[in-house]
Amino acid sequence: MKLILKLLIGIAAGVVVGLSGIDWLIRSLVTFTGMFGEWINFVIPLIILFFIGSGIASIGKGSSKLVGATVGTAYLSTITAGIMAFFVAVAIMPFVTSERQPPEEGAAPEAFFSFELTPFMDILTALVLAFIFGIAIAALKLDGLKTVFDEGKSVIEKVIYIAIIPVLPFYIAGIFADMAAEGTVLETLQVFGIVLAVAIATHWIWITLQYTAAGVATGQNPFTLIKTMLPAYVTALGTMSSAATIPVTLRQTKQNRVSEAVANFSIPLSATIHLSGSVITIVSCAVAVMAVLDGYTVPGFLTMLPVILALGVIMVAAPGVPGGAIFAALGVLTTMLGFSEAAMGMMIVLYFAQDSFGTGANVTGDGAIAVLMDKVAERQSPEAPQMEAQRKAE
Repeated sequence: MKLILKLLIGIAAGVVVGLSGIDWLIRSLVTFTGMFGEWINFVIPLIILFFIGSGIASIGKGSSKLVGATVGTAYLSTITAGIMAFFVAVAIMPFVTSERQPPEEGAAPEAFFSFELTPFMDILTALVLAFIFGIAIAALKLDGLKTVFDEGKSVIEKVIYIAIIPVLPFYIAGIFADMAAEGTVLETLQVFGIVLAVAIATHWIWITLQYTAAGVATGQNPFTLIKTMLPAYVTALGTMSSAATIPVTLRQTKQNRVSEAVANFSIPLSATIHLSGSVITIVSCAVAVMAVLDGYTVPGFLTMLPVILALGVIMVAAPGVPGGAIFAALGVLTTMLGFSEAAMGMMIVLYFAQDSFGTGANVTGDGAIAVLMDKVAERQSPEAPQMEAQRKAE
C-alpha cells in the first residue's frame, strides 16, 4: 500500500512538472525514464528465464495425473479469463472514447541523451530456454541445475525488490511529465479510471463463473462456495500476495468440503500458477492503453489471442513480488504489441492501482480449482462410488 501511495505521488509530481513548462526539469525526468526503461527491458528476459524455468522444474517434481489436471485447469482458467476480459473491454472502450476527441498534442520533450542496453536474449528465446531447461530438470532430476535456476530466481527477485520497485515512482513521474507536456495526461487519466472499475467488475464476473462450474460439477451451491471463500478474498486485499494468503485460502477451501490431501496440494500450487485475476487486469488495461495511446484504435481478437495465450504461460511462474505479474508480462506486451515507454509506464501504474483486487480474484479462483480437483481425485479413486454416495448423503 505504501508503494501505491508513492506511485500516486509520482503521478502527481510528474503532472505538475509537465504542466510547469520548466524545460530542463521535464527533460531530466524524460532522460531518466528512457534510461530506466532500458534497464527494465534488460531484466525482463532474465525474469522469464529463471522464474519460468524454476517454476516448471518444481511442478514436474510431483508428476502425476492430478498435477497435470491442476496445471491444465489453471491455464485454461487463465486464458479463458483473458479472452472474456478482452471482449468486455472491447465492448466498453467505444463508449468511453466515443465522445472524446484526442487532444491536440504539444511538442514531445526530448531527452538530454539516450543509450541502448541490449538484453542478454530476446523474450521468445528466454521463454523457449525456460521450457527446455525446466522440463529437462524435472524429467532427468538434475538437482544441481535446478539449484542454479532457483538461485538465479532469488538473484532476480532481489534485483526487482532493490533496483526496480523503489525506483518506479520516479519512472512513472517521468512518463506523466512527458504526457502532461504533450497535453494528453488528463484525457488519459479519465479513461483509465473507468477501465479500472471495469477490470474489478470483470474479476467478480469471472469468480462467479468459476464457482458456477465448480458447483455444477459437485452439486453444491456456487454462492455458498463463494461466501465461504470471502475471508481469503479480503485477506488478499490486504496482503496483495497469493503466497501470503495461502493459510487463509487453505482453511476456507477445506470448509468447502475439499479433502485435506487435495487442498494441501492444489492451493499452494495454484497460488503459483493460477493468476486469472491478474490476466483480466493486464488484458483490460492493454486494450485501454492501445485505444488511448495508439490513436483510439481497439485491437482485434486475432491480434490479442496470441498475447493472451502467451500471458497464460508467463503467469505460470510470475515473480512473487508486488506487481510481479506485470513485470513478467511487459516482455509479451513490448514484443507482441509493440508497447512504447509511455504504454509500459501506464500498464505498471494501472496494474499496481488494482493489484490487491487482482490478487483477491486469483486466490478466490484457487478455491474453485481445488473443488474441481477434489472431484477429479474422487473419480480416480477406487472408492469413488462410495465417496460420491457419502457426499450426496451429507
